[in-house]
Amino acid sequence: MEYQVFQSAIRIPNTQCPPALVLKSPRPTILATMRHVISALVVNEPGVLSLVAGLFSARGFNIDSLVVGRTENPELSRMTLVCDADDNVLEQVRKQLAKLVAVVKVRDLSEVRHVERDLILLSITAGPAQRTEIIELVNLFRGKVVDISKNSLTVELAGPEEKIEAFVELIEPYGIKEMARTGVIAMPRGQQTLRDDGDRHSGKPVRKRSLNAPSAAALPPS
Repeated sequence: MEYQVFQSAIRIPNTQCPPALVLKSPRPTILATMRHVISALVVNEPGVLSLVAGLFSARGFNIDSLVVGRTENPELSRMTLVCDADDNVLEQVRKQLAKLVAVVKVRDLSEVRHVERDLILLSITAGPAQRTEIIELVNLFRGKVVDISKNSLTVELAGPEEKIEAFVELIEPYGIKEMARTGVIAMPRGQQTLRDDGDRHSGKPVRKRSLNAPSAAALPPS
């Protein structure tokens, strides 16, 4: 008996694996930051400074300069902050700042024409050979020599931050022994004012003179 063997051809479908999917993570969004000068009128109450600074630090803003001083109204103080931040995020912080009870008015002076000043005191290494050069440089920047010793000069200079930074860069090769800066203060130009007619404490200010404060006649002309 003969047996016939039939070989059945089993066809295997030619399935190709799909190409691997490459997931591309989105590029991180880089927020464009710019320099802002924030001026705020606040009520003279304990804890206001830490409350205002806490709003900026909670958003991760690095405050470059923070200055608080008295105003024409003894009940109010002017707070000036300088920071680099995104416009949209800073606007949210500004609105939250304006809602505080102790804050009378908040304004971003970067949006308007304004005047800003910074003051610096520099103790510079200056021997007899370098004094003439340093004094000429100080006079060029309209600064003042407020103290002098055998081996050093103390210089006072006021102006915008760009002017201060340029002077420090030029004077640094002589040797800076010590430096102190007040920070930036700013006010709007012309008839622009930080306070509106409808703000709180908008009555006629009455300045109370401190017992230790000198009279106006004793102060030197500015």
